[in-house]
Amino acid sequence: MVYFILALAILTEVTATLFLKASDGWVKWHFGSMSILFYAISGMLFAFVLKHMGVGVAYAIWSGMGIALICAASVFWYKQTFDFYAIAGIVLIISGTLLITSKSAVVIQ
Repeated sequence: MVYFILALAILTEVTATLFLKASDGWVKWHFGSMSILFYAISGMLFAFVLKHMGVGVAYAIWSGMGIALICAASVFWYKQTFDFYAIAGIVLIISGTLLITSKSAVVIQ
């Protein structure tokens, strides 16, 4: 259950970041307002996760998967392109996150 809530925290954080980009530096304030809402939801969900998971492991998963998802979303929504090194870095982030999740002895307290 804690991994499901962590996944929701990650998805809401990614959504917030996409809204922040869409706000165009707060020119489109309604997108910026949605960003604040989704960051708040993400923070509340992440706070619940921290009651049941070590902070280092939880943050590594949260930030690592968030980075990978934002990079993927930027390709589709904002037509950004990545070179070999960017793709390799994303693969390493995902690999490290999976390694921490599957092999760390301190995941669930």
